[in-house]
Amino acid sequence: MPEMTDGFLAIFDHDGVLVDSLEPHQRAWVELGRRTGLAFTPELVHETFGMTNPTIFRRLLGDTITAEQIAQYSDLKEVCYRDAARGSLHLMAGVREVLDALTGRGVKLAIGSSGVRPNLELTVEECGLIGRFAAIASLEDITHGKPDPEVFLVAAAKAGADPSRAVVFEDAAVGIQAAKAAGMYAVGLTTTRSAADLWEAGADEVVQNLIGYDVDGLLGRLKACASK
Repeated sequence: MPEMTDGFLAIFDHDGVLVDSLEPHQRAWVELGRRTGLAFTPELVHETFGMTNPTIFRRLLGDTITAEQIAQYSDLKEVCYRDAARGSLHLMAGVREVLDALTGRGVKLAIGSSGVRPNLELTVEECGLIGRFAAIASLEDITHGKPDPEVFLVAAAKAGADPSRAVVFEDAAVGIQAAKAAGMYAVGLTTTRSAADLWEAGADEVVQNLIGYDVDGLLGRLKACASK
């Protein structure tokens, strides 16, 4: 159905959407705390899931933390994450089928995440997704984290797509807010947040997961939105 999909882009958040990375991230933050003495807990990690590292560090340590300290802590934390995640990453249930269905209908794919590029590339490699994404937008590409729309606008620009013809799959309220601020259709997944939180953030639809997700129905909704 090329008349439905021409120029459409599907952007996937990474953590909690493509892969269930909460546990390795929790382990990485706790390990960072062990190495540095910072008071990270699994509860704090869950509360700040989807935020950028600088935002998380400022939330914990206040605005007196320097950019150099943030960079040092962030680099070490992401090393801890990759050590924890390597060899254990798997696409979340239903994701591969949705990716295949979108590709089969001519929709471009992208990743839009506040995570660092090496983390995203680890997932792409370990989950057999090399060459599947027209664009990857990561922390290195932005100066403002979600709920600012920058990461999704960068992903659309890299993929050569109009933001009004893009759909974002997100699990965090700040991600839904970012998608709507970018002028994109937002699908919320209740993998790390409640449906109420995602609806309140402005989601156009909310699903529990992507198992059996109706891609053709989504494309019909996107076509209707794009024609307004």
